[in-house]
Amino acid sequence: MKTIIHNAEIINEGKRFIGYVVIDNEIISKVGESTPLQALISECDEAIDAQGMLLLPGAIDDQVHFREPGLTRKADIESESHAAVAGGVTSFMDMPNTKPATTTVELLEQKYDRAAQVSCANYSFYAGATNDNMAELRKVDFSRVCGVKVFMGSSTGNMLVDDKDTLRSIFSEIPSIVAIHSEDEAIINRNKAIYSERFGNDLPVFFHPLVRSAEACYVSTARAVELANECNTRLHILHISSAREMELLDNAPLAEKKITAEVCVHHLWFTDNDYAQKGNRIKCNPAIKTHADRQSLRNALNNGLIDVVATDHAPHLLSEKQGGCFTAASGMPLVQYSLVAMLEMARKGIFTTEMVVDKMCHAPATLYRINKRGFIREGYYADIVLVDPNASYVVEAKDIKSKCAWSPFEGERLHNKVKTTFVNGQKVFDNDTINTNIRGQRLTFTV
Repeated sequence: MKTIIHNAEIINEGKRFIGYVVIDNEIISKVGESTPLQALISECDEAIDAQGMLLLPGAIDDQVHFREPGLTRKADIESESHAAVAGGVTSFMDMPNTKPATTTVELLEQKYDRAAQVSCANYSFYAGATNDNMAELRKVDFSRVCGVKVFMGSSTGNMLVDDKDTLRSIFSEIPSIVAIHSEDEAIINRNKAIYSERFGNDLPVFFHPLVRSAEACYVSTARAVELANECNTRLHILHISSAREMELLDNAPLAEKKITAEVCVHHLWFTDNDYAQKGNRIKCNPAIKTHADRQSLRNALNNGLIDVVATDHAPHLLSEKQGGCFTAASGMPLVQYSLVAMLEMARKGIFTTEMVVDKMCHAPATLYRINKRGFIREGYYADIVLVDPNASYVVEAKDIKSKCAWSPFEGERLHNKVKTTFVNGQKVFDNDTINTNIRGQRLTFTV
């Protein structure tokens, strides 16, 4: 099958131009500027005139929770991969805090087997660290696994790693990415006790960023950075959320960095002022914080201190999002609207579209050393997305693909809409319809 997409505005590697892309089976065989020769169009099985459309590399989300196994009442790999491709996300990396937690090679491979059966997006899964599974982590083939996830200082499950010797072993020995959730449990518990004593145990959600404070983030992240520098670790700080943490980062070129950072779309979009309207729908860990924190994150993304934009897609049933600050579940579904939300912020002049593509497509591929993905290049897999930049629509519940059936973006008006998503050259999403017969591939990495 040979397909040509022409007359598109291609945005790739800091450039924007009108051009065409030829897909030969699963690979991009040609990228060209201006108008292709009629002979080239004629030799293709399908020609797509994409005039007025943006053509982007597929987004790579380095942090999702698709809830399988054990939590599939909320979401599963099949349903959330549908949400991903509907949002222009062609590859995802899923976290290990499932039931059971993905802390052995056997359990890890079971998730890969399941994804091969049901995922219409490309996939990878983190190995989860515990205080006593270093022997299992040593068995992992990191050319076929994206990295190790470490809950440092705080964990919502049973995966807290607080043994100093274990941490040092992980930081010293893992040849791949060590990705961390960084909040200090002692500070969180102290804050919880203070606010509970003053105001009772049924606190409203706007107390959440006061309990899971910027201090808790900074102290834990600083500790991780210090250890990573000692051990020469490829440390990746997930969902960074506070202004002060920027002190711990540098803006060297990504390829030269050992310590990198990710920011999530919701920390770039919302502030603590939004709790009044959105309530528990935007309750997450780490918490959405102040307007000043958000501005610092936006600035850091623009100046290269922060390297990657992801979602921390974490679906819960709406029934689980009820209650007070201490009882409502933390997390929200985001993968379907992450790319278009970032493009919306670019439309408002907060970022450039070129930078959005860099941070959501190129940078994850570079950081994780993913083989032949994340760019529109000849010889690379055809993971590409057509976006209509002139659409205007309001996010509604009926359009949501995630199994949990809600989104924090409901009611928001957006102006970029994913029209078509290709995964490995196959049209997996087109005009609001998902081809459920298509399967993604396991990501591979250069260690």
